[in-house]
This record gives sequence, C-alpha cells and structure tokens, in this order.
Amino acid sequence: MPSLFVIQGRDQGSRFNLSESTITVGRERDNAVQIHDTEVSRKHCEISVDGARVSVRDLNSSNGTFVNGKAVQSAVLRTGDQLQLGRSLLLFTGAKEESVDPSDSRIDIIAATQDGEESRIVHSISHAEGSELLAAPADQTQSPWMAKARSNLQIMYRTSLAVSQTLDIDQLLTRIIDMIFDWVDADRGCIMLKNKETGELEPHVRRHRRGNQTDERISISKTILDYVVEHSQGVLTSNARDDTRFDAAQSIVQLGVREAICVPMQGRYDVVGVIYIDTALTPQRILQQKSPNKFGEEHLKLMVAIAHQAALAVEDTSYYHAMVQAERLAAVGQTIATLSHHIKNILQGVRGGSYLIELGMNDHDKALGKDGALDAQAAEQAVATMRKGWNIVEKNQERISGLVMDMLTYSKEREPEPTPSDLNEVVADVLELMQVRAEEAGVKIEWRPADDMPIIEFDPEAIHRAVLNVVTNAVDACDNCDPARVTVSTEVNTESGRAAVVVADTGIGIAEGDLESIFTVFVSKKGGRGTGLGLPVTQKIFHEHGGQVTVKSTAGRGTTFRLELPLVSKLKTRGAESDEELMGPDDEAPPETLVKSVDQGSE
Repeated sequence: MPSLFVIQGRDQGSRFNLSESTITVGRERDNAVQIHDTEVSRKHCEISVDGARVSVRDLNSSNGTFVNGKAVQSAVLRTGDQLQLGRSLLLFTGAKEESVDPSDSRIDIIAATQDGEESRIVHSISHAEGSELLAAPADQTQSPWMAKARSNLQIMYRTSLAVSQTLDIDQLLTRIIDMIFDWVDADRGCIMLKNKETGELEPHVRRHRRGNQTDERISISKTILDYVVEHSQGVLTSNARDDTRFDAAQSIVQLGVREAICVPMQGRYDVVGVIYIDTALTPQRILQQKSPNKFGEEHLKLMVAIAHQAALAVEDTSYYHAMVQAERLAAVGQTIATLSHHIKNILQGVRGGSYLIELGMNDHDKALGKDGALDAQAAEQAVATMRKGWNIVEKNQERISGLVMDMLTYSKEREPEPTPSDLNEVVADVLELMQVRAEEAGVKIEWRPADDMPIIEFDPEAIHRAVLNVVTNAVDACDNCDPARVTVSTEVNTESGRAAVVVADTGIGIAEGDLESIFTVFVSKKGGRGTGLGLPVTQKIFHEHGGQVTVKSTAGRGTTFRLELPLVSKLKTRGAESDEELMGPDDEAPPETLVKSVDQGSE
C-alpha cells in the first residue's frame, strides 16, 4: 500500500497509508491526511491512487506544492519522491510493483542435461580478483588515451566504494578529500556543507598538503562560493587576474590563489555543499609564475562527478538519520501514550482505595458520637472499610512499582551481576511471594524442584524478576478456569549444559496467531491489567544471561514457558575489566575555526 512518511515538520514520525482512491491533504480535520503546519492550506492538495499510479494535484494552495524541490500543479509520484507542503516534508513510498516482465514464469532452472552436452565452466574469478581490474595501476603499454580513461575510471570506482562503506558523514567526507589529494596535486582543500536551518556553508573537513601544519588557516574566496552555489556550476580558475567573473572582489588575488577548483555537491534536490581545492602562492610569486597549470578541464569534470556522488551519499545518510529519528520519535510517542494509559488505570485504583479509606475515617468519626460514646459495630465496619481501601492502595502501589522496574529493566542495556546462586531457592522465593495472590484467585501452585540442581552463576535479582513475571501471567491466565493450576519445576540437563525453570498452567492458553507477538513490547492480552512489558523484560534478562525463553501453548488448554540458563556462565564478574580509560590523540581545532570565507572586497 502506498504511504506518506513525514520526515520533517511538526508531524515528524507520522505515517499515512493511502488506502483510498482520492485523498485530500491539508490543515483541516476532515482531510484524510491532516498536516499540523500553519503554512499548509486548509485544503492543500489532492492525491489520487489508480492502481500502481499515484499522482498529486495542487488545490490552489497559498504556498504551493513541491515535488523534489520543484513547484508543481500536478505530478506522478514515484517511490523516494519528497513532497513539500509548507514547512513539512513527506517521503512517498509506492506499492510494491509487480515484475516488469509477466513472462518470468517461463524461465526454468534445469538439472544437468541428459544428452551429454553439458555446459563447461572455462574460467572463474572471485570478487577480489574482479575488483583488482580497477585497483591495479595502468599498464605502461597502453595508449595515453586509454591510460587516462582507466585512471578516471579508477577514481570513480574508488569514489563509489568510499560513499558506500559508511553512514558517518564526516568519515565519508574525509575519505573523499583524501582521495582527491591522492589524485590531484592541490595544496589545500576543504569540503563545506549547507546548514539546513541557516542555509550557510559550514566547513566539515579540511586538508593541507603539508599535513603537519594543521593550524594554518585556509581562506576561501566568498566570490567563488557564491558563484558555485548560485549557478550550480563547477568553476576552474587558472589565472585569477584575468577571470572577469571575479574582478569585483579581487579576493582571489589578495588570498594568493593561483589556481582553484570549486564544485557544487549537487544532490537529487538541491546543492548540499561544495568541494574546494586550490594552489596557494603569494601575489608576488603569482606574477612571476610561469610553470604549467596543475589543474585542467579534465580535473574539473571529474571533481563535478565526485562531488555529485558525495552529495547523493550525504543526502542518503541525512534521510536515513532523519527517518531513524522520526521512527524514534514515533516510538517515544507510542511509549508515552501506552504508559500514560497504564498509569491512569493504576491511579484510578489508588483513588478508589483512597476514597474507601476516607469513607471509613468519616464513618469512624461518626461512630464516636458527639457525647464520646463509641458505637462498636459502626466502628468495626468503618475499620473494615479502611482496611479494604488500604488493600486496594497497596495492590496498586505494587503495580506501579512493577511497572517502573520493568521500564528500567527494558529501557537500558545492562550487564548482569552474576553470583553463585541456588536457582531452586530463587524460584521458591517467587512462589512464596505469589502464594497469597494465587489463593485469592483460586489457583493452586505446585512446586517441583530438581534435587540435583547445582550452584550456578547468575544475577539472582534479575532472574527473580523474570520468573516472577512469568508466574504472575500464569496465575492470571488461570482466572475462572477449572482446574486452575500452575505447576512450576526446575530441571538440569548436563548434556546440553543448561538449567531450566518450567512454568505450566491450565489457563486459557494463547492463540497460535498471537504467539509471535507475546514478546513484543506493550502488546498485552490482559486488557487494562497488563502493561505488555513483563514477557519482553523476561526474554531480555534471559538473553543477557546467554539463555533463552521458549513457549508452547494450546488455546483453551494452557501454556508452558521454558526459561533456560547455561550451567557455566560466560558473564564477566564485576571488576574483571580494567578501569583504565583509553586516551585518544590530542584533539585538533575543529575545521570551522581553521577555514573562513572572505567577503567581497576584504583585504
């Protein structure tokens, strides 16, 4: 199903499925896709879905509809297109397309032929050998034209490798600038990216041919930067004094730049930055310089191609991070909404218990009478009311305490603190804690510990909580069942090297279709009683110990959970790791402090 995913704007993280044939998008509530953006019109645009074809049509909006940065009245949307409405940016994803060739079913994969004319593999090469075709230096016997073409192809091949091996923008740009300096004899260079909020170019990576002079500042002509960004064209200046485009500023001559190449990082939708390299000389040496130029038109063309590849990688990385952030925000919103619902239910229970306590206190005051005489029966009823209210408050205190502990356990990665412990003893403590609750629910608990259970290393507090979650679910599942029984046992298997806690109940069971989702956070079949955190927390704790949780269930007949731990723990005990911190190299000054642009006419 086609969809729109908001990657920028107030609704960031929201996804809208385009399930109808005609969908309106705008600020008003009656739109199928409501965008909370003051610069979006009430009825901004209309999206039409006709099979696999999805199109957008502007509805005379105030600020226009833009597809991939271009204003449109109507346009066909393709997967990956960006729809800009006001300040909001939406990413379009189309439905999965069918095979282009409907005759693909006519392709057969057959076994060896039976007529004896089997095909014969005459040669094969590995991926590494294939990569050497472009990695190896050019053959000296090749013609100059062929050698130059091979060199250019090698550069583009190295660029494609560089942009495909990282999602870190600074690391990507560092690889690009290093590759450029290996290829061309430049003295200085830097890569600048646009600030998304201000639109200004900001240095991210700098490079100097004399690498030990890291403190030397690079002054870049703002004249060149403005021209490149405004015209989306790469420029090569081989003689600054004679370049009429830059006479007004004279900044290139003043900066001692003999040659410079500056190219735009043109992405799919906009210029995301620039790549700049130059050769620097003093003005006196510029006037006397007679040597051949280091930069040529071929360098400019290849720099434009490299910058384009780098820009696409920067865009992809930025969109990836934006989508991750949007998904994170959506998850945070879902978490807040779910937890708010559970906390509201708990507070309602606390409020109900508090009301009974207050009612009992008032009845007790009335039982005293104005003359000080005590009505014993009324006082006893008042105390019973207060005790009932307190029991309700106490149960809800336990619920909110359990919720907080589950949240803390699930929300962060933690290293268990293993100590030599008795698994039977930990499970027995859990059952003792659950005994009162089971009796109130009319559930019988049977305990069958293994006699040969050895002392093993695990985090007793964490395992206690994990087993408690499963036993609690088992008791709740037996509510109103006949028979209502929970059987808890421990087992030891020396061949597999594992100990296990087995919790079996005769409750309502779990439907086969729900088994896959029981370990999904916030998914609960208990209604308002469940938080959907218990089983995910249990699974997380056992995985942290190197164990596993398995479940078998038959709807209407009961469920069996098997919680396994390794007999020999691979966890590190506290203090096993050295507290020594690894110190990195001395921090260098950030590139933005060492690169500056010079305004027109500056000296």
